Amino acid sequence: MHDDDDLDELLDEVEKKFCRNVSVASTARGEPREAGKCGKETDGQKKHNATKPREPISSITEDIDALLEELLEEDNIDSPQSKSDQFPKGPQVEKKPSSQSGGRKCCPVFVGGSSVANGVGTATSKRSCDQLRCISCDFRVLMFDDCEWDPSCDYLFLRNNMPDRQKLRARLKKRRGFRAYGCQCSWFSSSEPTDLRDQAQLRWVCGKHQD
Repeated sequence: MHDDDDLDELLDEVEKKFCRNVSVASTARGEPREAGKCGKETDGQKKHNATKPREPISSITEDIDALLEELLEEDNIDSPQSKSDQFPKGPQVEKKPSSQSGGRKCCPVFVGGSSVANGVGTATSKRSCDQLRCISCDFRVLMFDDCEWDPSCDYLFLRNNMPDRQKLRARLKKRRGFRAYGCQCSWFSSSEPTDLRDQAQLRWVCGKHQD
């Protein structure tokens, strides 16, 4: 029995020396509770705590409410909805760099009469290419609607007069539905879509059509 009393006294001494618990009464009043705050308080700290006025519970509640409102405002600013407003969803139009906007080429390349539409020719849409260039003389191929070359046209005439359209008309004659083509070294007349692969004498290729 004596040993139990000694143990209780020893425990009380350790508790007073290292830990301080908040009384049940202060908890009932709604004051902030610190469970098991370790370490001794100095005399100055004890005096400061004794003279420090207790803050009303209503004031603490108002501070907590204000803090919660600030946190809610910050959450709204950083919310995914606001970010989606800055970066709206939906299909974005991709802008092609100027270096990639080179246009398209005809495949195969067709020439045709004035009734044949000009544009990018394909195997299904046999459009007449209006972006022809000769790889032999490096001249752009000129076109004349509702005209065909006169039989007197020759290489020397084209060599001396290309690309002066007014002078070239001296060897052209009117013919509805036809279209005359010519560079500095070759000439050709057509009324129907014609695949240039079947015209081996013409060294004409398609330049790029702008989109």
